[in-house]
Amino acid sequence: MYDRILKLIKKEELDVIKQAHLLIIGIGGVGGYMLEALVRSGFLHITVIDSDVFDITNLNRQILATEENIGKEKVIEAQKRAKLIEPDCEITPILKKLTEEDITKEFIKPYDYIIDACDTVLVKKKLFEVCSINQKNFISSMGTANRIHPESFIITSLEKTKNDPLAKKLRTLLKANKKALKCKVVCSLEVPKKQKELGTIAPVPMAAGAIIASEVIRSFLQKSPDKK
Repeated sequence: MYDRILKLIKKEELDVIKQAHLLIIGIGGVGGYMLEALVRSGFLHITVIDSDVFDITNLNRQILATEENIGKEKVIEAQKRAKLIEPDCEITPILKKLTEEDITKEFIKPYDYIIDACDTVLVKKKLFEVCSINQKNFISSMGTANRIHPESFIITSLEKTKNDPLAKKLRTLLKANKKALKCKVVCSLEVPKKQKELGTIAPVPMAAGAIIASEVIRSFLQKSPDKK
């Protein structure tokens, strides 16, 4: 399975990836594409947290959604999908709606990288706070709705985001926390379409998920034995 990957990176680097333990919070549009890319890239230990089930409205943009799993828990379907790709992977599904109180030092301790793809502002805020103060590898997805240009996504810090209503809310809530404001995010430079109802097309969350996965992969390549 990893033959093409090993033509690009060293075995020692792939070994680091295989040993890492990731946490993905939110396994919908962005999170689903992210999981797909990470499993195909060699990550074997991933915990996924989400409280939702698949709905027919997810079919247009969520890679894990099919006609056959409408009404089924996203985390369980994510586990099944990952096993079809890499039978040796260990996907830990947690069916839970996270709250601020859940995000503690102890909660994030087992993981080598925390990846936020949830849509609850206060949970995101707490993740920025707790991960930054504990110096945890962390990246968060900003908004993907009401946009049509996947090429507009960049990796930056929360404090440098623009044209993103979600990021603006978080900057306001975290304005006194300089460490949190420097956390990595993926955001779009595209000005979102102004409308009451949220609209999304597949290439946009797909791009955000792929960019986050790429950033996570590169962070572990830097940790391989020959890079010390």
